[in-house]
Amino acid sequence: MFSKSKINEPSAASGDTLKPTSAADSSATGNTGADFKSAAPKAKPPASTLSADLTITGNLKTSGDINIEGTVEGDIRAHLLTIGEGATVRGECIADDVVVNGRIVGTVRGLKVRLTSSARVEGDIIHKTIAIESGAHFEGSVQRQEDPLNAGGAGRSKPAGGTTPAAPAAPSAPAAKADPKT
Repeated sequence: MFSKSKINEPSAASGDTLKPTSAADSSATGNTGADFKSAAPKAKPPASTLSADLTITGNLKTSGDINIEGTVEGDIRAHLLTIGEGATVRGECIADDVVVNGRIVGTVRGLKVRLTSSARVEGDIIHKTIAIESGAHFEGSVQRQEDPLNAGGAGRSKPAGGTTPAAPAAPSAPAAKADPKT
């Protein structure tokens, strides 16, 4: 941008004419220190944890990760949902990844659902991928869907095929199944 003749000139050597030009250039292109900070990717926040002595009545919704160690009576929606061994959730759990170590009474919806050996689930599981470890306790139905996070009826009726009428009866089915297994 600069020619040797301007750099070597005594008037340009003082820098009075160069400073405003360089400041204008940097502001015109948007290259300031603040812009570089805002362009940097944000660090992922740590998972929220609900401790064992905490009881929540109501719905929880986050775009991040959540660890439940206490009791929740309501629906939970998260990116990664981990239910601790001593935790109890009564409501619908919806997340991209669901790891169940404790107890859920209600529907579980997730792209990846994992029931560990200490898991107790009483309700339906709608998933894309599922893993159930030996020793896990499960009462309900399992249904695979390409988009299990969408609660719409269109996605539900395809995999169910001719058993669509049985889907509304599913909430009463776990109660009926609970007696023979107990």
